[in-house]
Amino acid sequence: MIYLCTQQSEHMKKIFLWGFLSLLALAQMQAQSRVTIFGDSYSTFEGYLTPDTNETWYWTADSPHRNQRNDVTKVEQTWWWQVIERMEWTLERNNSYSGSTVGYYGYRNENYQPRSFVTRSSNLGEPDVILSCCNTNDSWTKELMGEYKYGNWTENDMWYFRPAMARLCANLRTNYPMAKIYFIQNTELREELVESMQVICRHYGLPLIMLHDIDKQAGHPSVAGHKAIADQVVDYLKKH
Repeated sequence: MIYLCTQQSEHMKKIFLWGFLSLLALAQMQAQSRVTIFGDSYSTFEGYLTPDTNETWYWTADSPHRNQRNDVTKVEQTWWWQVIERMEWTLERNNSYSGSTVGYYGYRNENYQPRSFVTRSSNLGEPDVILSCCNTNDSWTKELMGEYKYGNWTENDMWYFRPAMARLCANLRTNYPMAKIYFIQNTELREELVESMQVICRHYGLPLIMLHDIDKQAGHPSVAGHKAIADQVVDYLKKH
């Protein structure tokens, strides 16, 4: 009986030690994770973009470019800065570009290939995590949806949201096979686009964080809106 109790005690110690070491390793991995922000204007801020030729929307308080109708004036107020700080991650790079679309169809029927997410998807560094809020401008430009297509894409396909979004997912999976990829869905966008996003992310097994109740000024998250995005993204990340 004493021998059995000793065996059980040693067994429990090993289980406890294994659990402790696993939690420690998880905490260390979380703290060391390098995150790339891959977005549009919502994720920009003056001086924090790679490459630095990307157009920005958010500027410091004293910048002549700042939109006075929006109260965000510090990088610490952005959703992505708050997420990285609260998750104890490090910023690999922020490849966000104001006005960018997933594929090539831009405002005024212009060719947005150079700034498109598909084109930029090979320039994200070496991330452990990718956070991407990507399709707001696709909704605002009234881009056509096209057909669901999961391979053999042509350049013409990139002028339609569904095949362009599928190609983007495939590119990210191929280029960053070890990274955890999360898409973030903005609010107040065209219903058919949001539904298409859900279908495509489900096809590739990629998480889609559905935002809600985001305060905006001049069409962009305010200080309160950025905090709400950060709260919702962190809540999702910690649960998944």
